[in-house]
Amino acid sequence: MPNIALELGKQAASFGVKSAYGEPQDVDGVSITPVALTVTGFAGGGAEAGEGGTGGGIAIPLGVYVRREEGLRFEPNIVTLLTVAVPFVWVTGRALTRIIRALKK
Repeated sequence: MPNIALELGKQAASFGVKSAYGEPQDVDGVSITPVALTVTGFAGGGAEAGEGGTGGGIAIPLGVYVRREEGLRFEPNIVTLLTVAVPFVWVTGRALTRIIRALKK
């Protein structure tokens, strides 16, 4: 029986850039290349713990690179930007509130 962890490792080596950057597409004379943040993970078990393996991953769309006659430009995904910005703004507000309270004392 082949070692599952080694097989998964060989396959995962090709994920990197291929999973983060999509294939360029031409839309109305404009070339766009999708960009995502990707995370993958794999695990395998040995004979002592029982044979088996598992894997999983997630892809978060960050935006697209748009190539026009003027040049190359990155256009972010607004939904993802807002999803990341809301917790960041909340944490920053809480930190500033505590700093101001500490400075008043």
